[in-house]
This record gives sequence, C-alpha cells and structure tokens, in this order.
Amino acid sequence: MDILKLCTEIGVTNAVEIKVSAIVPEAGLHFYCQQNYCGRFGKNYTCPPSIGHIDDLIKQVKSYDTAVIWQNVYALEDSFDFEGMADGAEKHNAITQKLAKQIYDTLGRENVLVLTAGGCSICTPCAIVQDVPCRNPSDALSSLEAYGINVTQLCDASGLSYMGGTNTVTYFGGAFLK
Repeated sequence: MDILKLCTEIGVTNAVEIKVSAIVPEAGLHFYCQQNYCGRFGKNYTCPPSIGHIDDLIKQVKSYDTAVIWQNVYALEDSFDFEGMADGAEKHNAITQKLAKQIYDTLGRENVLVLTAGGCSICTPCAIVQDVPCRNPSDALSSLEAYGINVTQLCDASGLSYMGGTNTVTYFGGAFLK
C-alpha cells in the first residue's frame, strides 16, 4: 500500500515518510495533558490518563519502523479565527479517519498505529463521562501528543513546517508502520 499516494488522493496538504528512530518521544508531554488545557484529561478514552501509562505508549511508538506523517493547512480569516481553527480540526480529523480506515483495512491493526491531532472527537461527549464502554473503539484515534510525540520535534525530523503561513492553522497526523 502506498500511503503517500493515498494521502494525495484523499486531499492531505503534505505527507512524508520518515524513520521512527528520528522521532524522540517525550514522557513530559503528559504533564501538559494533566494541566487539561483542552478539557479532555480524564474525559476521553483516547487521552491520558485513560489511554495508559506514557512509558508504555512510547514503547509502542518505538516498536514501529517507519512513519508516514501528514499535515493539513487551513486558511483563517485572521489569527483570532477560532471558528476557522475548529473547522480545520474537524476537517483534518475527518481526513485522518478516512486514511485510518483504508490503512487498517489493508494492513491490519497489528501492523499500524494511526494518530491524529487532539485525540478522538467522534462522540460528544465521550462515553467515558457516562461510564460506559467506548461506542466506536475501532474508529477512535489518539493524538500524537498522547503518545509523547512533540509535534515541533516531529516537524524538525520530517522536514515539514510547523506553521503553514500567515492566517493559517496546521494539523498533523501519522501512520506508524512495522
């Protein structure tokens, strides 16, 4: 399966393949999750602390050989266009869901880990807040950061730009492959 070609076909802005060894996961990123700036800490199955211990997540990431990293850049009216940012996040996660489905269907879940920006947002609210099992476990995606991946460092390792330009917002995702 040519994931780079699939990214182009689905409408990803940019995608590159890199060695996972070039990515340096950081356990300290869970500190930011604990600060709960996004409001999902303990309120989403794909976010800390529900997703598991950071050391185990980093070990899982390191078990893969290569990664296809993609970014989507969306135009904003201005740097305070929070509605545009939310719309871009929704579009990015929809694209990542399409990619994940095709990748998992072709390569199998045991060989691939797909991560996105901001964690799963399929169900609002997440079933965890109702203390019931995840309603969409085969579709739920975690964030790069939940697995200890610093997106700024990921950009340095992959050659992708963290910023898409003036009055834009950029979101990242990736498929980690054995």
